[in-house]
Amino acid sequence: MSSTSPVQRIADQAARPDPYPVYAELRRSPVIRDESGVHLVTTYWEIHDLLQDSRISSDARNLAPGANPLLGEEDEATLPPSFIRLDPPEHDRLRRLAMRPFGPPHSPRRIHDMHGELTAIVTDLLDGLAGRERFDVVDDFAYPLPVAVICRLLGVPAEDEPRFRVMVDGVVAGLNPAQPVEERRAAQHSRFQLGQYLAELIEEHRRHPGEDMLSAWVTDEGPEGRMSLVEMVTNAVLLLIAGHETTVNLIANGMLTLLRHPDQLRRLRENPSTAPRLVEELLRYEPPVQFLPQRTTLTDLDVAGTVIPKGAPVWLLLASGNRDPRRFTDADIFDPAREDNQHLGFGFGIHACFGAPLARLETQVALTELVGRLADPQLPEDPPPYRPSPVLRGPRHLEITGRLVA
Repeated sequence: MSSTSPVQRIADQAARPDPYPVYAELRRSPVIRDESGVHLVTTYWEIHDLLQDSRISSDARNLAPGANPLLGEEDEATLPPSFIRLDPPEHDRLRRLAMRPFGPPHSPRRIHDMHGELTAIVTDLLDGLAGRERFDVVDDFAYPLPVAVICRLLGVPAEDEPRFRVMVDGVVAGLNPAQPVEERRAAQHSRFQLGQYLAELIEEHRRHPGEDMLSAWVTDEGPEGRMSLVEMVTNAVLLLIAGHETTVNLIANGMLTLLRHPDQLRRLRENPSTAPRLVEELLRYEPPVQFLPQRTTLTDLDVAGTVIPKGAPVWLLLASGNRDPRRFTDADIFDPAREDNQHLGFGFGIHACFGAPLARLETQVALTELVGRLADPQLPEDPPPYRPSPVLRGPRHLEITGRLVA
C-alpha cells in the first residue's frame, strides 16, 4: 500500500475520477487508523452494522477534546445543527416532524404523486436545450432540476426562484472543506441569507398556508406539536443542500455511466420500466455520497478486531462497502439487473437519507427523459473534470454531444 496516509489518498484530487482502486486497497483491513486519528471503516458488513449501532454518534459534541473530524460537514455556525447531526431522542423527534408532510406514514403518496410534476419540469429543461448539439449535463440539466423541484415542494413563489437559486448556489459552493477561508465565509453569508429568506417565507406561509411542505410544518399540529421557527429553518436548509447535491451528482454520475455502457443506455431507452433498478445499481456503483465523515464513538468499540477509542472521529466509507466483493458478486461491474442490491448509497438505519425517495424519482425521470430524447450521444472528454469534494463526488461539468429531439 502507498506510504501516503489513507485520508490523504482519499482526499487527493487525482483520485476523484476513479477512487475505487484506493478503496480496494483499503479494504484489506476492515478498519484503518489514519495518522490524523481518524478511523476509516471500509467493508460492507462493518459499515452496515455501525450505521445502526447506538454506540456511534452523529453529534460532533461527542468528539474527544482535540479530535479533528477533518472533512466534516459545512460550518453550521450560523444555524443550530440539523437533525442529521443529532442523536436520539432529539434526532428522532425532529425527523418525525420534518417527515410528516414528506412521506410515510403520515403522507405516504407525497413523492409518488409528484411524478407528473417532475416530468413536466424535466421536459421544460430539455425543451430549452432542443436543437443544441452540445451541452453540459451538469450546468444545463442536473444542476437546475433539483432547485426547481425543491421550490415547488417547499412552496417558494415562482417569482422568487431566481433569487432563491443564487442563495442555494452560494451555499453549495461552500461544501468543499478545502477551499480558501474567504470562500467559506462567502458561503456562510449565503447560508445566513438563505436562512433569513426561509424564516420570512415560513411566516408568510403561516399567514397564508398552501399545499406545500412549509405550510404543513407551520399548521400541522401532530402528536408532538410543531418545530420551532429555528428548527424549521435549519431543516429546510438541510433538505435543500443535502437533496440538491445528492441529486445533481446522482444524475451526472448516472449519465456518465450510461455513456460508458452504451448497451445499458439503449436498454433504458427501449424499456423505460428498467429505470428504478438501474438507479439502484447507480447508487451502489457510483454513489453520490462517497462516505460519512461525521461520526464518533460513544464508548471504546471493537470493530472486526480493532478497538476504536471513545470520542474518535470515524469515517464510514459507503462507496467502498458498495464495492466489497464479500457482499456483491462482480462488485466492480455495472449491472442494473443485479439481484439483492442492498447497497449503502443512501446510508442505513435511523440516519438513512431523508430525501432518498425524491432523489430516486428525480433521477429515474431525468435519465429516462434525457436518454429518450438524445440521438447519438457522445462523450468528448473522459474522464470529465470533477468537483473538489471527496465526500460529495460527481463531475463538475459533463459535456456531451448529441442532438436533442423534440
